Amino acid sequence: MRRLWIGFIPYVAVSLVHVVALAVDGADALAATTKLALMPLLAVAIVWAAAGSDWTRAHTLAVVAIGLSWLGDGAETFVPWLPTVPMMLLFFGVAHLCYIWLFWRMLAVRRVPPWAAVYGVWWVALLAVLWPHLGGLAVAVAIYGLVLGGTALAASRCHPFIAGGGAFFLASDSILAFRLFLPDATPAWTSPLVMLTYCLGQGLIAAGVLVSVRTRRVVVMRRAAA
Repeated sequence: MRRLWIGFIPYVAVSLVHVVALAVDGADALAATTKLALMPLLAVAIVWAAAGSDWTRAHTLAVVAIGLSWLGDGAETFVPWLPTVPMMLLFFGVAHLCYIWLFWRMLAVRRVPPWAAVYGVWWVALLAVLWPHLGGLAVAVAIYGLVLGGTALAASRCHPFIAGGGAFFLASDSILAFRLFLPDATPAWTSPLVMLTYCLGQGLIAAGVLVSVRTRRVVVMRRAAA
């Protein structure tokens, strides 16, 4: 089990550096560099933890979702000739679809808990506040919100790490939405908060995937030995 967590040390360290860089004036270059290192390091953490054991479809789908998230993080850098926000919505939207499939079809351990109804309330409330400010992106943001809420809903059926990760991911994108579409009403300290909740969300999801796969493997082995 110790091997599982060792692989997360670089990710946690760079996440902390990145969040601090966002909070400090004059550290924009460091913040930009560390941001693009986050998702590759998280993918490496999954590969490290899975080394020496059977690689599963769950591992693959998690890494694919992380890779798509990386493209979303770096949309402005990777496709500078295209509008940044729509490309972010596209890359992250597909990443969330991967997560939904992973959580709902592969890692679910319970039915949707009653408290998860809050995600429906969140979607309605967020759109009610932001809709007048979304302009031509209104429909795209509404669809992305459904997918994001779907990820959090699907995550609620899984290991507590994944459920918490889905909630943090949703919180991060909610704060980011206010920063993008209501910048005058959003204080500067929300910039590091976006990435703090994002790093927590992605990290918890990755850890939850690894724990869930390992738990299922142990259960299968015990049943086979019985």
